Amino acid sequence: MKNNISLIYNACLVVGDFLALVTAFVAAYILRVKLEVGINAQQFGPLSGKTYIGVFLLVLPFWILIFALLGLYNGSIYEKRFTELGRLLLGSFIGMLFVIFWNFVSDKPIFPARLIPIYGFAFGFIFLVIFRNLARLIRGWLFGYEVGLTRVLLIGNTRMTRELLDWLAESRKSGYKVVGVIGDKKAIQGHSVPRYENLENFLTHYKDELHGIIQTELYADETRNSRILAYAQEHHVNYRFVPGNTELFVGNIEVELFRSSIPVIIVHQTSLFGWGRVVKRIFDLVVGTILLIPALPIMGLICIIMMFDHGDPIWRNTRLGRFGNKIGIYKFRTQYHAYHRMSPEEGFAKMGRPDLAKKFRENGDFLEDDPRISKLGHFLRKTSLDELPQLFNVLKGDMSLVGPRPLEPFELTNYDKKNLMLSVKTGLTGLAAVSGRRAISFEERRALDVYYVQNWNLWLDIVILAKTVRAVIGARGAK
Repeated sequence: MKNNISLIYNACLVVGDFLALVTAFVAAYILRVKLEVGINAQQFGPLSGKTYIGVFLLVLPFWILIFALLGLYNGSIYEKRFTELGRLLLGSFIGMLFVIFWNFVSDKPIFPARLIPIYGFAFGFIFLVIFRNLARLIRGWLFGYEVGLTRVLLIGNTRMTRELLDWLAESRKSGYKVVGVIGDKKAIQGHSVPRYENLENFLTHYKDELHGIIQTELYADETRNSRILAYAQEHHVNYRFVPGNTELFVGNIEVELFRSSIPVIIVHQTSLFGWGRVVKRIFDLVVGTILLIPALPIMGLICIIMMFDHGDPIWRNTRLGRFGNKIGIYKFRTQYHAYHRMSPEEGFAKMGRPDLAKKFRENGDFLEDDPRISKLGHFLRKTSLDELPQLFNVLKGDMSLVGPRPLEPFELTNYDKKNLMLSVKTGLTGLAAVSGRRAISFEERRALDVYYVQNWNLWLDIVILAKTVRAVIGARGAK
């Protein structure tokens, strides 16, 4: 059974976007031509409101086409709000340029007043954002009543099977409903698991409501795998395979023909190679310089305040950079001078609290009320101002604005995927820092760092920087 709900939702988005843009330019016309007072009527062109709207109805399909080319009607964009917001802004700007170009080459003017394009662009973006969020809410509400859910069958007993059950459990958010699991265990997380031999009976029972099959492991018996794929093809249901070693198929992937006939999959550790590295470095230099200008007086003030305490205000900490090369990153000193430059074990031992060192390590190198941290240090960490000197590291090329957390040399033994994390420059901020920081576990933070390495793109950097600004303003620092 084919699931047409995504197609219906896409069609509703197309119609809604079209109506939002029409409403926006009608509002722009009314505001500029009908409501603004004190304007000489001769400033407006001879174009009537009816003709103005008629012309726009002809032009707006091209605007919708621009949205489609930007991927605003792809299913993968629906839950990525920052990405959707950015593409809506970009699409609205390109669409507005297209309308202005149309007005330039047209024999008759489109705009009865010059400010209408500006008003229309602003209204259009606002109305589009409102409509998209309303559509998302309605979609989630319908999912709550099991309307439009994609019903899938999971086949396999791997760790990924259990993770998928967790991810898809809340149907209102995921849009999926797991109708069953096929494998060799009796049960997985409350789901009864028929053995593979019962697959035919299971598929016969659910054939009228099954939309997709997700296979999480390949069987040694190739006829089993072929049988599952053949069923999906014959009954026109979606088929997905999730490899057991998921890291093999993430990041930057290329498919090429080896010796002109053999398909080969090339998996790069990261997409940060070639021109990607060049673009990221230029981005770091430009944005880093812009950020450094307002940061310099703030850093100067902090240095003056810290002069009343003994010791250097800025210290250089050895960390691991790209390819494991040692770099010295700059930070404002946040600990009392008596414990500065000591390891946690040495510092806590000096104050007679060696028990805190164990607690510090078990909690992912963090204590809520670390007694080694000064009052000013707590403020600097909470506001993330202690990391401002790292802008110099960014400009030097030791670090990037966005990247994985800088690792200390001793931490190399603690990470299974340390070499993957060291394939790119470390960052002043990162995906883990804006995804909850201390609210998520130590392992989750490292998993987010690995995800960033494997899925880097420039827009992701921009989104992370925007979220970092929001986190700093909200004082959600390291504490």
